[in-house]
Amino acid sequence: MAADICIVSPGNLGSNPRILKEADALHEAGHRVTTIACDYTESFRAYDDEIARSVAWKVVRVKRPALERLREIAARAAGRMIDAIGIGVPLGIAATASGGPVSTLRAAALAQPADLYIAHYTAALPAAAAAAGRHGGLLGFDAEDFHPGEGQGTAADDLRLEMVQRVEESLIPPCRHLTAASPLIGRAYAAQYGMLPSTVLNVFPLAMAPAALSPQASPPGTLRAYWFSQTIGLDRGLQSFLEAMARSRTRVSLDIRGSNRWGHGDTLLAMARDLGIADRVTILPLAPPGEMVRLAASYDLGLSLETEATQSRKLCLTNKIFTYLLAGIPVMLSDTPAQREFAPQLASAASLVALADPQAMALSLDRLASPGTLAGAKATAWRLARERFNWDFEKRAFLAAVASALASATDALATRRAPG
Repeated sequence: MAADICIVSPGNLGSNPRILKEADALHEAGHRVTTIACDYTESFRAYDDEIARSVAWKVVRVKRPALERLREIAARAAGRMIDAIGIGVPLGIAATASGGPVSTLRAAALAQPADLYIAHYTAALPAAAAAAGRHGGLLGFDAEDFHPGEGQGTAADDLRLEMVQRVEESLIPPCRHLTAASPLIGRAYAAQYGMLPSTVLNVFPLAMAPAALSPQASPPGTLRAYWFSQTIGLDRGLQSFLEAMARSRTRVSLDIRGSNRWGHGDTLLAMARDLGIADRVTILPLAPPGEMVRLAASYDLGLSLETEATQSRKLCLTNKIFTYLLAGIPVMLSDTPAQREFAPQLASAASLVALADPQAMALSLDRLASPGTLAGAKATAWRLARERFNWDFEKRAFLAAVASALASATDALATRRAPG
């Protein structure tokens, strides 16, 4: 049965390719799709404009309000309530204290009648739940990360994550649709709330893939490595890789793509200068999300060097991994629990390394630089992406989860749609 489905997110469309893939898949399956997203980051506004012009489904964009003052007020109120014996934190205050644009998203969602509302990120759950309650729809949640585990142990983080858990423990149990971006994120949510999400990996459509493996070959004894993200950070394992570059017999270069808004790219360039490899490290600007696979295809190696700074980072499988595979290049994975469990599925297309051991990373780079080894790793990445790790395959799991949710409430939806 075709349904009206509304996807709600607190961020930009251009910063979340997972929303675009879900909306496209639902539209192709015959559903009527609306996405609600915030105009959150100015650097993504042009990408959002292009998306809104090109997609076949409805896009609702709302201004994200200045949240810091509201968050501070709500956090102080929540703190007082926690300190007062027997007083629980109301859901609305908890949601605002956790940092989400609650009222803005709520107003937009309430204006969109739907059969199923899918919230992305905890901040969208209250809005989706309110709209589902008003319009008699179902509630769904997609966990791209393990949100209760995103803190680093500071007092502010502890309070924020307590509020995240307050929202989730109220609104995840009523969900009829629940997905997660990695098996370990799903297991963590199952342990937290007793509900196991369906795993839907952060893979990409085959249409984004190059037509053939890149013919560009690096000179013998060299490797071209690549890393990208929305924002360049110092908690993504890049310092360890720079040290490995300096120790490797192979002449390794590294291109880093992302916003340098916090100056972390400059810090990494300074480190490269100190290590004597400044001429081999380059900072590249942000690029449209739809171009990321094509831009990766000319490299020899992609980096997914997640740290264990938070519980969430330990459990994630990022879209970087699957971007590299679809581009036909192997992946260097740090040995977080999620990546350690996943690496065997990639065979020679993955090398698993410890960030604490740059010398071992250097040896891994030297092994990969062998022409036969590199060619085999690229061929394996190319094959795995086309056989398994692509959205054309993975969207079946997503659509099956949606169909299951809708089927579980067919009678209720039919009653709601009945005339009179």
